[in-house]
Amino acid sequence: MSAVQNSRVRFAPSPTGYLHVGSARTALFNWLFARATGGTMVLRIEDTDENRNRPELTAAIFEYLKWLGIDYDEGPFYQSERRQQHRQAIQQLLCDGKAYLCDANDNEQPGTELVEGCAVRFRTPEGSTTISDVIRGEVTVEHSQLGDFVIWRSDGSPTFVLANAVDDQDMAITHAIRGEDLLSSAPRSVLLMQALGHTPPVYAHLPLLVNEQRKKLSKRRDDVSLESYRKQGYLAKAMANYLALLGWGPRDEVEIRPMAEVIAQFQLEDVNRSAAFFDLAKLQHFNGVYIRQLDTAELLDVLTPFLESEEVPWSKACYRPEVVAAMVPLVQEKLRTLADIVPQVDWLFCGEPVVDQTSWQKVLVDNKISAEVLDGVIAVLTDCAWEPEIVKEAVFRIGEASGLNRSKSQAPVRVAVTGRSVGPPLFEPMVLHLSRQEVLRRLRRARCCL
Repeated sequence: MSAVQNSRVRFAPSPTGYLHVGSARTALFNWLFARATGGTMVLRIEDTDENRNRPELTAAIFEYLKWLGIDYDEGPFYQSERRQQHRQAIQQLLCDGKAYLCDANDNEQPGTELVEGCAVRFRTPEGSTTISDVIRGEVTVEHSQLGDFVIWRSDGSPTFVLANAVDDQDMAITHAIRGEDLLSSAPRSVLLMQALGHTPPVYAHLPLLVNEQRKKLSKRRDDVSLESYRKQGYLAKAMANYLALLGWGPRDEVEIRPMAEVIAQFQLEDVNRSAAFFDLAKLQHFNGVYIRQLDTAELLDVLTPFLESEEVPWSKACYRPEVVAAMVPLVQEKLRTLADIVPQVDWLFCGEPVVDQTSWQKVLVDNKISAEVLDGVIAVLTDCAWEPEIVKEAVFRIGEASGLNRSKSQAPVRVAVTGRSVGPPLFEPMVLHLSRQEVLRRLRRARCCL
């Protein structure tokens, strides 16, 4: 655990879009640091963009933080309700000569009172500012690169850097843990806080998240919203565990572990400065592990919304929950997301199973042998005992007579009955949950296609 104690951190999202996986990672790292150091987690909603803020997006922030298991100790505070504090800070800077009014042509105007239609610029002193970033080390910026930057707009609203600095100091934030994309604004924040007579927080700028092309994750190009991943069937615990590893890793290299253990291992100093690859395959692996950890009742509970969705390929009248309950232990090992349950069981509820054409092509490699197998199976299943083991052995005998091993013997039957070449164990659910007549109908239909 870090030597820091009684830290105060904040997560400060803007409600202008659904919670991004990068923002969720930032929230999680702040939360991990607060919990690891016995500190305080503050939630601040930076809602000063009146044209883009939407109440439902603010509500979504609360919902998805709760979904991930991220709680907060103070807040939510709304930046839009702190305009008076921002004005007071501007007034102090004007009176102290550390800021000045400017007109639309950026010409300095006399006075120490805010004037309608005039912006306010910070009077940047000569010299340089060095930030000791926990992750990036010392970062020095020459003030000549900053210029006299705007801190109050002519429309009477504070800029991000002013509001952020004032709110951080008023909320006694000790550590500002945020994305690397905000590193360039840190020197301005430091200058403002020092000008207002306050000590800046310790900064830790987290590495960017990148896609498989090593490009920064983009809302326009990549699947980045937590809402999307939740709808696809990712479990909250799997997502939180995976997000914790984007830029950080436990020293014992055990990646999949309860969040309590992540907290015990987490140290801000161990965060890597290099960009973190958002690896969807790895996330799917994590999710599969967490799915396999659920007992049958728990898994059924989280699968139900996907099975009762309006988008499933079967009618509600055909759906049988008791069949799914019997199937869950058979398919649990195969699920990478909760949505994967649908193609595992759809053939049991669809009169015409969804046929995977690739699977058909695999079976059609040798039409003659496939036809022989289906002819033999149809003949035997017409009057054999309708029991899983008897049906299975009959299919295997027929396949072996055509020179096929057991796996290839059942392939034409599997595709004919389920529409796919891979899936759950075939014979038990087929015999227990489909009638003999339905199975024969599907086999005959497939035989006609050969």
